[in-house]
Amino acid sequence: MRADSLPRTALLRGLLVVLAMVMLGACARGTQDLQAWVAEVKNRPAPPLDPLPVMQQFETFQYAVQTMRDPFSAPSNDRRANSSGPRPDPNRRKEPLETFPLDSLDMVGTLGMGTQSIALVMAPDKVVHRVRPGNHMGQNEGRVSSVTDSRIDLVELVPDGAGGWLERSVSVALDNQ
Repeated sequence: MRADSLPRTALLRGLLVVLAMVMLGACARGTQDLQAWVAEVKNRPAPPLDPLPVMQQFETFQYAVQTMRDPFSAPSNDRRANSSGPRPDPNRRKEPLETFPLDSLDMVGTLGMGTQSIALVMAPDKVVHRVRPGNHMGQNEGRVSSVTDSRIDLVELVPDGAGGWLERSVSVALDNQ
């Protein structure tokens, strides 16, 4: 068997040598055709440039409102100076429940009966406060107007956006858990 495989190996070697010589012969041809193509491409004229776009003419607008009020300044007819409506008392000492928003306060019960009821209100810091008519709570100058077994009625002062104040009635209901 070994004698048969030897001529086959010699045949493969010879075939590989012939193939290598053919490949080397193809490389010997030179690169003149490649150089000619590159020179021909370089000598071609450049393509024409696109024309510049036409600038569009815009209509001008004259903004002449020197006689009108500046929209970023306060109105000249400021109602704060001549308003006789409700307004917060800047000299009044704030009460503890005025540091919390009204929706974060929970009514948890009442003490007493009838018109002398005192409401029990739990603040977000889990402290229970006693509230009676005349006390203040919430961040909008809310004054307690009445206390019933099921709710606390308040009157708040809210800014109206034009320098004045509006009264708004709100209530805090008993939290039935």
